[in-house]
Amino acid sequence: MSALSKKSPYSGKIKIFLDGADRATMMEMAANPIVQGFTTNPSLMRKAGVTDYRGYCQEIIHQLGGKPVSFEVFADDFPTMKSQGLEIATWEKKGAAPITVKIPVINTRGESAIPLIRELSHQGVKLNVTAVYTLHQVWEVAQALKGGAPSILSVFAGRIADTGRDPIPLMQSASEICEETDANIELLWASTREAYNIVQAEQTGCRIITAPADLIRKVPTFGREIMEVCLDTVRVFKKDSEAAGFKL
Repeated sequence: MSALSKKSPYSGKIKIFLDGADRATMMEMAANPIVQGFTTNPSLMRKAGVTDYRGYCQEIIHQLGGKPVSFEVFADDFPTMKSQGLEIATWEKKGAAPITVKIPVINTRGESAIPLIRELSHQGVKLNVTAVYTLHQVWEVAQALKGGAPSILSVFAGRIADTGRDPIPLMQSASEICEETDANIELLWASTREAYNIVQAEQTGCRIITAPADLIRKVPTFGREIMEVCLDTVRVFKKDSEAAGFKL
């Protein structure tokens, strides 16, 4: 965390994970001391051009410097979700990245994954329960994970904010539920939209925030003097107008 400014509003207590699947970016972030882990999903993998899911995951875990990574199941029925989750868990190898299996809280028919989450967690599978949006879901997931393997509960705060709702009260309550239910449940702020969400997530008690690389790269600038930022801004305007050859 030596890259942080002494004036940064981010203390470094919350863990920052990269959310992505681009190999070059993951390699860059694996070497970044600010980044402590990785999350990905089928949509990000498709965007990155991944076609061999198993091969890609089994290769990338050896290139992340031992930092943990979450891989998501992509089945829509629970028996197949279970088999995929059990297989993904077996990919964890000594000296490679620790693996957490991502399970969505519901499937595309709106059916609850709570029974599967409880079963896998109590079989010792480390889970990242994803696509959580409501406080009731948080409570249900926390109860299912209670007493099971160390786990992550991912609430999509950014997408909640996209609906015009303030996610802060929900995240504060979610943090309290997780802490009171089981110390091995880590609340994660997902779908990060701006760099300041890192500060907000830390203040609400989240233990992890997952963010794209462009936002993570801004963390070392936290705490800069605002007038320095102002000056940089007008310098960019001047440089670009000169490069464009604008005249009046």
